[in-house]
Amino acid sequence: MGKTRSAGARGKAPGAPAGARGCRARPSANPFEVKVNRQKFQVLGRKTRHDVGLPGVSRARALQKRTQTLLKEYKERDKSNVFRDKRFGEYNSSISPEEKMMKRFALEQQRQHQKKSIYNLNEDEELTHYGQSLADIEKHNDIVDSDSDAEDRGVLSAELTAAHFGGGGGPLHKKTSQQHGEEGQQPKSRKELIEELIAKSRQEKRERQAQREDALELTEKLDQDWKEIQTLLAHKTPKSESRGGKEKPKPDAYDMMVRELGFEMKAPPSNRMKTEEELAREERERLKCLEAERLRRMLGKEEDEHIKRPKHTSADDLSDGFVLDKDDRRLLSYKDGKMNVEEEPSGEARSSESEGEEGKGSSEGDPDESDGPDGPSGLESDVESKDGRERTQEEQRPNPGARSTADDREAARAELPYTFAAPESYEELKSLLSGRSMEEQLLVVERIQKCNHPSLAVGNKAKLEKLFGFLLEYVGDLATSDPPDLGGINKLVVQLYNLCQMFPEAASSAVKFVLRDAMHDMEGMVETTGRAAFPGLDVLIYLKIAGMLFPTSDFWHPVVTPALLCLSQLLTKCPIQSLQDVVKGLFVCCMFLDYVSLSQRFIPELINFLVGILYIATPNKQSQGYTLVHPFRALGKNSELLLVSDEEATATWHRRSLPLQWAGGLKAQTETETNHTRLSCLAVCLALVQRCVTAYGALPSFHDIVQPLRALLMEHLSARSCPPELQELSRSILTEMEKQPKHCRPLVCEKSKPVPLKLFTPRLVKVLEFGKKQGCTKEEQERKRLIHKHKREFKGAVREIRKDNQFLARMQLSEIMERDAERKRKVKQLFNSLATQEGEWKALKRRKCKK
Repeated sequence: MGKTRSAGARGKAPGAPAGARGCRARPSANPFEVKVNRQKFQVLGRKTRHDVGLPGVSRARALQKRTQTLLKEYKERDKSNVFRDKRFGEYNSSISPEEKMMKRFALEQQRQHQKKSIYNLNEDEELTHYGQSLADIEKHNDIVDSDSDAEDRGVLSAELTAAHFGGGGGPLHKKTSQQHGEEGQQPKSRKELIEELIAKSRQEKRERQAQREDALELTEKLDQDWKEIQTLLAHKTPKSESRGGKEKPKPDAYDMMVRELGFEMKAPPSNRMKTEEELAREERERLKCLEAERLRRMLGKEEDEHIKRPKHTSADDLSDGFVLDKDDRRLLSYKDGKMNVEEEPSGEARSSESEGEEGKGSSEGDPDESDGPDGPSGLESDVESKDGRERTQEEQRPNPGARSTADDREAARAELPYTFAAPESYEELKSLLSGRSMEEQLLVVERIQKCNHPSLAVGNKAKLEKLFGFLLEYVGDLATSDPPDLGGINKLVVQLYNLCQMFPEAASSAVKFVLRDAMHDMEGMVETTGRAAFPGLDVLIYLKIAGMLFPTSDFWHPVVTPALLCLSQLLTKCPIQSLQDVVKGLFVCCMFLDYVSLSQRFIPELINFLVGILYIATPNKQSQGYTLVHPFRALGKNSELLLVSDEEATATWHRRSLPLQWAGGLKAQTETETNHTRLSCLAVCLALVQRCVTAYGALPSFHDIVQPLRALLMEHLSARSCPPELQELSRSILTEMEKQPKHCRPLVCEKSKPVPLKLFTPRLVKVLEFGKKQGCTKEEQERKRLIHKHKREFKGAVREIRKDNQFLARMQLSEIMERDAERKRKVKQLFNSLATQEGEWKALKRRKCKK
């Protein structure tokens, strides 16, 4: 290995004195190695750092600082040799030494109690059981003796112990020697001594038995005396009198309720709730069983003979008509207080509808079936009448099993099937529902849903999604029929709602398709004729169903938002040509208010339409407080469509709601009926105005919005041609308008400043700083300065962290290299020692061979 100079000799000349080798001399600065940071130009107020410096000086300082701090922490990372003085109050001069000692003693006792004596009882108290210490009982010194139950049971005398276990040198030998010395007689033999001990132990046992009997007699006597004394103590004064006559407070309602709840019987645990899939599967199986039973009855087949049904046997039955090959007895049962002579063949429970139909058919075929031999009247006769009367009654009753098979077949054919396949087209659904009552149609749709539940098969979801579109189309057909079946539509909406909850995406797509088709037709009519007519009743029903199936309070909804646009288009683009159009427009207004009842949105189309309806019902149109908008006109053919001039019709009119069937078409009416219809439309319009006043009364510009309505209502009151009910309604509306507070002034456009003329005077801009930050305000410059400072500090922190990681990596690498070098040195040393031993062994072996 090459020789290297020590650290202390670095930077010294070879001929330096020895005394100067201990201290390190600073190397002289080479002018060619000095780094100078020159600037292109001087900037006032800017501080320059590290203008002149030697290369590597800052790096050496950083390395020295990391060695003193980071390396020290790295070497002490796994050490815990720090002593901390945790004595209480050691460095608190405000506490006296006596208080410190007392507190330290208390803390020490508390610590010992928490750690060691947490489950121990107090050692100062001695616990006893029946007068004996528990510590002595736990030693188990007493031995159980089965011959005696006295207190000293289990104790053997010393003589008996010595006789049986002591051999010849125990207490028995000593006692015999003493007796022989005292009496001078001949010693007794071992047999005699044992017999004497046995007799003595029996005598002691008899004495203990006598003592026990005496104790029992005394105990019985004491109990008898106590009973005599207890009879004297029974007539003591009650506690209420002894306490000075204080009455016990009566419990209030809360206490009584708490006691009742405490004595209330707890509900028994019930079976778990079944999932939707399990319920659908059970319902489908039930319908399948009922359909199979209906088909069996329709074809006239008998029940399966292998199915064994339970038979009822009366207690008074003598089995007179016993026949081996035929058993015509049937089970007697009751349901809802009524007799059910024959049970259903299937184990599944039947629906109430099928039971009702079967009961009706059986009553028609056999009116006296309820009075059969096993009926309630038969049971009463068994108790109240004699056997002869009972036999005559049984002979007079007809046999209930003799019903006609043809009647069963006809009833089964007329009965509604229990299982249906999902229709693949609208024609199939219409064929299933046509010719049936509305209740049967609802039952068919319900059974289609149950038999084709999505959890039962993979393709059922697509089938039920198609069913929603088919039902929607069927509702449109019901609305366009003459007359429209609004009751059936109202019942079918429930089925549509259930399907919409199951498949919201498919339902929204179907409703949007219907609305898009209606709007497309209206736009085509506007392009061809220049105006559009109100759509049919089916489109209005679709708009109403859309508001019932989907939430109308959302800010934006894929179905409700297009429906709102469709309603606004109807009120703005469809002119009023007849009373039927008025009815349709008022129905659209009602739907509009229902749509925005929760969101409280303002609908200007609604206000404009109501203003137009009031305008065509006003006799004197001279006021200028309002302006009509499209589709209404101030002058024209239909400008007085709702005007009523017949006083007789006005006097005979009574307020009623407008039937929705009128939207589908008005039948031929007399002049009086037509006037009544006009007044009814005006009453509905006033009711809608009242709802608008209530809904929009909180708007800031409410008074400006209702100004046209107020002017028209004042003209209605001044004309006095309306019925008293409508005049009273108009007054109440005006009163409610006046009660609404005025929130702010009407909106006025702000006065803009006059635009000055262009001048050629130069604009002076204050330059705060040159360079990249030119043209910023003082706050913006401060913000940019802070951002720049933060970025610089962040980069510096990242750089220092990276250098620290590199330093630690170098230290770890040096440790690994040192360990490897030490291991290599030890391995080399071992190999050298082994080679030396091997050489010595070989040399010794050669010497032996030479000898």
